Amino acid sequence: MPHYYSLGNIPHKRHTQFRQADGSLYSEQLFSTEGFSNDYSLLYHCHPPTEIISMDEPYDVQPRIAEEKMLKHRSFDGFRIPPHEDYLQSRRPVLVNNDCHIVLASPQQSMQDYFFKNADADEMIFIHHGSGVLETMYGELSFGYGDYLVVPRGTIYRIRFDNPDNRLFIVESFSPIRYPKKYLSPYGQLLEHSPYCERDIRGPQLLTTCDEKGDFLILTKKKGRIYGIHYGHHPFDVIGWDGCCYPFAFSIHDFEPITGRVHQPPPVHQTFEGHNFVVCSFCPRLFDYHPQSIPAPYNHSNIDSDELLYYVDGDFMSRKNVTRGMMTLHPGGIPHGPHPGAVQRSIGAKETKELAVMVDTFHPLSLTVEALEIENPGYTMSWAE
Repeated sequence: MPHYYSLGNIPHKRHTQFRQADGSLYSEQLFSTEGFSNDYSLLYHCHPPTEIISMDEPYDVQPRIAEEKMLKHRSFDGFRIPPHEDYLQSRRPVLVNNDCHIVLASPQQSMQDYFFKNADADEMIFIHHGSGVLETMYGELSFGYGDYLVVPRGTIYRIRFDNPDNRLFIVESFSPIRYPKKYLSPYGQLLEHSPYCERDIRGPQLLTTCDEKGDFLILTKKKGRIYGIHYGHHPFDVIGWDGCCYPFAFSIHDFEPITGRVHQPPPVHQTFEGHNFVVCSFCPRLFDYHPQSIPAPYNHSNIDSDELLYYVDGDFMSRKNVTRGMMTLHPGGIPHGPHPGAVQRSIGAKETKELAVMVDTFHPLSLTVEALEIENPGYTMSWAE
């Protein structure tokens, strides 16, 4: 999905001899999330990336489903997900289906004794609170409040946090996370009408080649289990790479909202897409400028999608009692809209300072045990006068 990028040293031609100072060959690796028929990168390792020296017994991390089927509006207090020192153990899946998992996490420590690889899913990690560095075999990505980190499946990574107070909203996608097709030219360039462009995309920097021998644990997630795989050389022993498949960062603060004379529908806020779901960014923007406009969103029927809204910051004129980290789920099958009084209050307003991430899924989401533990009761009846 990203544009062509290159870091470090690479040979003039792919699949040709590329030798180290001692005369030995660098080990070439083709990295792609869709075989040989889509975007890829070529990485050059000091050692073959296949040198497994031992394996641990796997353990289960499958989401625990509490409600597979339901039809009522729900609300959850995301900041009630308890913090945990370890990054992987802090990740709590709350809403899931066969296309994606919605995960909340509040890790307190950097990943120190292991690396992580999600072999099943691309990951979109939204940084609600915290800062640090995403370390990968491609280099480093610094991140902070409001950043989307998009990590292709199979990428080996480690996160270094600056402080213990971190809040993450994560989408695990079982299909590639892409730019929306409507924003792209036939050749993959972001078009003039898109709400962001290639200048807003941050690729990896500071490629450091770690030519180290030892015992390096890569915890690998596959089909709901974590496998501890030990390798004989550091996974970040890459001397150089190039291609179009790599992790990148995009800040929600760089999203340029599309506005109009009357209220614009949610697709104008679309930021990414996967198979059977989309991700949207609701950002500070001017309201509609028709003299008779109603800035509050109109009631609408969710017939073909579940709508999940994760509230990040600011004032949400269409909802009452909204707090940071709150999530609302409006399932397909029943209409929803602004809370009582919100429509009248919005008339004459010039702008909104709201900041939120929305995930619309075209297949229903199931609730996990962790979701029920942070649910705000009574939300279904909150439209009653």
